[in-house]
Amino acid sequence: MADHELILLDEWLSMFGMRARIALAEKEIKYEYKEEDLTNKSQLLLEMNPIHKKIPVLIHHGKPICESIIIVEYIDEVWKEKAPLLPSEPYQRAQARFWADFVNKKVGDVGGRIWAGKRDGIEEAKKELIEGLKELEKVLGVKPYFGGDTFGFVDIALIPFYTWFYTYEALCKFKVEAECPKLIAWAKRCKQRESVSKSVADEKEVYDFVVNYRKSFELDL
Repeated sequence: MADHELILLDEWLSMFGMRARIALAEKEIKYEYKEEDLTNKSQLLLEMNPIHKKIPVLIHHGKPICESIIIVEYIDEVWKEKAPLLPSEPYQRAQARFWADFVNKKVGDVGGRIWAGKRDGIEEAKKELIEGLKELEKVLGVKPYFGGDTFGFVDIALIPFYTWFYTYEALCKFKVEAECPKLIAWAKRCKQRESVSKSVADEKEVYDFVVNYRKSFELDL
């Protein structure tokens, strides 16, 4: 498969785009990266994802794959000879998909209500976020990674949000580590992987983006 036939439409600060980058890095797949300006979306993005018009979009041989979790699964299925991301056993695969979906709903959606929401709704969102993270910490248990000794699907689903924790903490006046110390230890372990460290945004850049976003929409900090 020619490298130039694989393109990722993305935005560097996107936790969802980070998932695709990490999966591609784990598999050591070369691809063309195209940064999108989401205030002025490219014609290519609009053509490749006409339904949602969102990033990330992975374009393989001219065909688009949309939605970050679906992209990670696709990468795992197409390039299955190296670094499997999903378990081989059907029940374990189903469990991994369940918890990745949980991350989307209880961390992704709730986190969005924190960084992009009105101040009067942030406290409730903070409580929901902490509850979700505590559930994930229970699932992690004493394992190095969610898949056991192997970094995989659920880890990829969750680790990009670690770069946004600083912003959540600043807006909500709390510390994730005080609530979920094992989860932060897991995150630091993940950050030691080159596939993660080179694929995620800097937490201060994320915070600066959110500050500017909230100011532009006249949302209190």
